[in-house]
Amino acid sequence: MSSVINTNVASLNAQRNLSTSQSSLNTSIQRLSSGLRINSAKDDAAGLAISDRMNSQIKGMTQAVRNANDGVSMAQTAEGALASSGDMLQRIRELAVQSSNASNSASDRKALQTEVTQLTSELNRVANTTQFNGQNLLDGSMGTANFQVGANANQLISMTGSNFSTNTYGNNTKSSDGSIQTAAGTTAGVVQVDGPLGSTSTTAMPVNATAKDTAKAINDISGTTGVTASAQTNTLLKGNGGTSYDLTLQSDGNAVQITFKVGGNGTSADDYAAAISAFNAQSAKTGVTAAYDKDNQGIKLTNAAGNDISLTDGTNTNATIQAYNGDGTINATTQALGTTTATAKGTVTFDSAGSFTLTETTASGLSNIAGSSTLSAVADIDVSTFDGAQKAIRTADAALAKVNDQRAQLGALQSRFDSTISNLQSSNENLSASRSRIVDTDFASETANMTRGQILQQAGTSMLAQANSLPNGVLSLLRG
Repeated sequence: MSSVINTNVASLNAQRNLSTSQSSLNTSIQRLSSGLRINSAKDDAAGLAISDRMNSQIKGMTQAVRNANDGVSMAQTAEGALASSGDMLQRIRELAVQSSNASNSASDRKALQTEVTQLTSELNRVANTTQFNGQNLLDGSMGTANFQVGANANQLISMTGSNFSTNTYGNNTKSSDGSIQTAAGTTAGVVQVDGPLGSTSTTAMPVNATAKDTAKAINDISGTTGVTASAQTNTLLKGNGGTSYDLTLQSDGNAVQITFKVGGNGTSADDYAAAISAFNAQSAKTGVTAAYDKDNQGIKLTNAAGNDISLTDGTNTNATIQAYNGDGTINATTQALGTTTATAKGTVTFDSAGSFTLTETTASGLSNIAGSSTLSAVADIDVSTFDGAQKAIRTADAALAKVNDQRAQLGALQSRFDSTISNLQSSNENLSASRSRIVDTDFASETANMTRGQILQQAGTSMLAQANSLPNGVLSLLRG
């Protein structure tokens, strides 16, 4: 190799290697001091892009966990208010049951109604003032609340608001009217029920169905429709004062003879006392009880099970019967008793926590059965009368059913949020581990790299000094 002065190749080589080892040492120091393997895009361009996307997911899921916890808190607030509402409805029902007892006077029932009024007012206040972060939860204004429970758009859980103002829920009811028939039906009735839980294609009634038969058919499918039914048969019997009667009564599958005489003018309880006793004496066989109807001045015959009440009068034709409508009023049509049997068909009362519609596709034998339900709201509960107290029990039951249904939905939502939180935390943990493997410094490996860089720096500096002294050999040639 020639000896030159202007170009020191060995020095250049040493400088290049020293620069490389210095860069490697700087990289190791930067990674060890920051704890990150990727400090800039030049360290790992693809890794930086991947880790940045992962970081977005991690931060999004971390916030989503907080969002879900807020959802749990909101659901718990609403559910707690409904729990209090349920307690008040239970008390209202208890008062309605108490008011239904005949031992209560009018003033007693008025006192009971005073407490009911206060409780319904408090129910309404709870519904209108229950809030979470300033947002009403139970007055119907919330609509649908969406909770972002994922890192990406449209990863939502929805909570549907509800309206528990006392004039918006209670018992949805409809009652058919009673009727008087002189000929048996020949076809099976068909009623379609469109209820809050669903619809039935058809509900077939037996031929010549009683109110009890109809109620049973409706109750058999109540799990599908959410509509229940109860039956009762009532008919008003009137006779002439001073007249003796020998009637054939058939009900509950049994026929008995009822003999009595109507006293006076046939317009007072005393006039019908013998008749009432005669009917009640056979109640064990027929299921029919008798009581004086002061408003309509006759005998009210009742079969509480909803079976038909059939009457035949083979001697006199001046006794009459009339049907009761579903609202308790008397049907204007009067049927005279005679050798032809007159049958009183009962009323069926349909109840549900939600609205429903009945459609009579084939005549069922019941009067005015088709149509839509009407709401007996919690706000209208009145236990100051016996009939009102009986109605209040059904209203309270329906209201409790709605409250419990909403509580169940809120409880299920809380469980869903808890599952979502658990899943997000697990995903966050795994994704953080994946990102760590890409961006975090491996200190064991990097400290070894730093040690190597430090040694190379020291060796390179020494070799550069040696390389820079090599041109001194030319001086010996010049001195010779």
